[in-house]
Amino acid sequence: MKREERYRQVLAYFEKEMPIVTTELEYGSVFQLLVAVMLSAQCTDKRINMVTPELFKHYPDARTMAAAEPEDVYELIKSVSYPNAKARHLVEMARVLIAQYNNEVPADMDKLLKLPGVGRKTANVILAIAFGQAALAVDTHVYRVSHRLGLVPKTANTPFKVEMALTKHISKELIPRAHHWLLLHGRYVCTSQRPKCVKCALASICPSCLPSCLP
Repeated sequence: MKREERYRQVLAYFEKEMPIVTTELEYGSVFQLLVAVMLSAQCTDKRINMVTPELFKHYPDARTMAAAEPEDVYELIKSVSYPNAKARHLVEMARVLIAQYNNEVPADMDKLLKLPGVGRKTANVILAIAFGQAALAVDTHVYRVSHRLGLVPKTANTPFKVEMALTKHISKELIPRAHHWLLLHGRYVCTSQRPKCVKCALASICPSCLPSCLP
């Protein structure tokens, strides 16, 4: 099967089955989304959603968080991965927003990448979810599923290369949703260990699926 046809079938399936899809992180503003995404690095959304209600109660916006000390934030996020570094980054990020961006999260990749603790994956999530831009974040789920489904070549061996390969074949209007489609498929079906191929509607066109996996 040619790659173009593979994309057509995969995207058609997701668009039919998940026409409306977004992040599972809970937030009340663009700033809170940024905080939640930063916290979610190497941590589950479920854990983050357990932590952020109390965190946002104390620090609902950039001004309140900028006035905090990392040690104060740490006490509210210490159950997540790398809490010391994340607490420091959150406070520093909030202070940069106040000092340089008029208390607003910028809708620009270069400006987002200048925020402490914000990498390309986080920036793409913010651009797609908060601002509706054609940005596709590549996390471990997206990376794994893209390779298993044969959407990207083996030479796409970095998140950036996967991002470039995917965005080359996916239309701009679908790109924001495509991130969630691949992520959720990887989270619940095409899992890292013991993927649920028998339950996967894409198994028949998946080059990684063994014949013994099919019903």
